[in-house]
Amino acid sequence: MRGLNVFNKQSFLDNLKYTTNELRLLERGDGVEIMLQTIYKDNIFYIYPSDNTNIMEFFYILNGTLECDIEAQRVQLTQNDYYSVKNLNGPVHFKALTDVNYLWIITEPTFYYMSEYMRGLRDLVYKVEEKDRYTSLHSRRVTNYAVKVAQKLELGKEKLEKVHLAAELHDIGKINIPEEILNKPGKLTTEEFELIKRHPGEGADMVAKTYYKDLAPIIIQHHERLDGSGYPYGLTGEQISFEAKIIAVCDTFDAMTEDRTYRKAYKAEYAIEEIKSLAGIHYESEIVSVFEEVLKEEGNYYK
Repeated sequence: MRGLNVFNKQSFLDNLKYTTNELRLLERGDGVEIMLQTIYKDNIFYIYPSDNTNIMEFFYILNGTLECDIEAQRVQLTQNDYYSVKNLNGPVHFKALTDVNYLWIITEPTFYYMSEYMRGLRDLVYKVEEKDRYTSLHSRRVTNYAVKVAQKLELGKEKLEKVHLAAELHDIGKINIPEEILNKPGKLTTEEFELIKRHPGEGADMVAKTYYKDLAPIIIQHHERLDGSGYPYGLTGEQISFEAKIIAVCDTFDAMTEDRTYRKAYKAEYAIEEIKSLAGIHYESEIVSVFEEVLKEEGNYYK
């Protein structure tokens, strides 16, 4: 019948698939897009205020459970719950407690903007996962910590987005490091450590070739330290971006509290005390303090 289009459940106009989520464009027209999004368990995402006050977004949960923080209140949303967004005055953080499927309707073209610039990003992430599964899991945890710290510090939309994406990609340069070095059970030689020290720069180079080139300075600086003892450039103090300083704290904690091929994980309380002892020396004191608050709120301070 003219004017009626019927589709089966496998139909969609286009789709984007990442390690954390999948987005399908179901229909579009007159500036409206209808999408089906899947967020995989334990992943996080944000909704942000729009520069256009006329934009409306609507989300209807088909199955699964989401958790969100709204004005210091933790709220769970599950099947048949829904929420809408218009004139939002600040970012809202969500976490998928299970795999979640929801309909996303927005009165602004969004899908193709995302697809044009994120396909290359997706490919980079997949390559890292194929090489080192640990890096993927580590980056996911660091991202979770980093965005919560950034939110507590009330960073603006642009900085919050940068922290989120840079944390996901901070170790992507490890794609160029031989697996035998990444997984070596003993102490690295000087030459091997020099190879490891190249990963922030190589990761930054990879991102610099994409739409997300603004993330490159953050990625290359995530191993820099306030006193100049970090790498690759030995930057100090204000030479290091604030976003990189956030990732540095979260990255260090997660690295210390997870098993490595050469040692067992440290307890969370030991790791945070070590980081606190280096506040103002290696790490920004304000960030360390807020990070400790995040750990306590998540119940991860003691293991």
